Amino acid sequence: MTWTDAVVALLLLTGIVGIVVPILPGTLLIGSTLLAWAVLTGGAAWWWFAAMVVVLLVGTVVQYAVPGKRLKAAGIPTRTLLVGGVLGVVGFFVVPVVGLVIGFVLGVYLAETARVGREEAWPSTVHALKAVGLSMAIEATAAVLASSIWVVAAVRL
Repeated sequence: MTWTDAVVALLLLTGIVGIVVPILPGTLLIGSTLLAWAVLTGGAAWWWFAAMVVVLLVGTVVQYAVPGKRLKAAGIPTRTLLVGGVLGVVGFFVVPVVGLVIGFVLGVYLAETARVGREEAWPSTVHALKAVGLSMAIEATAAVLASSIWVVAAVRL
């Protein structure tokens, strides 16, 4: 294992953690790290890089398509998620790290309370949280797959 491989492995791990704990843009960090690895390694690394980018791109598309379809089927509008996202960002700065989750939940709940009333707001909020969890799971799966491809490539090259 070279120093480059060690740094790449550390950055890939950091990217995966950034997906699960939304502080860093995980997929972007992983993609950038893999690009830097391909540039430094050269040759056949570019073919491996292409495969990893395809996995990350498919993961990104599926990450938005599947949960979005479920939310639409549940009748939860996009503006509810936008309100949750805005309050999540505000919460992140008010209460670092956990404020993101607290703000998102509060934002979705308030938006749904205004839209459907108190009785139906919590089930809608739970639906939205499940969709966000599914989205994160899909993104993390793509990141782990791309990172696994890198491990194979690093061993073979």
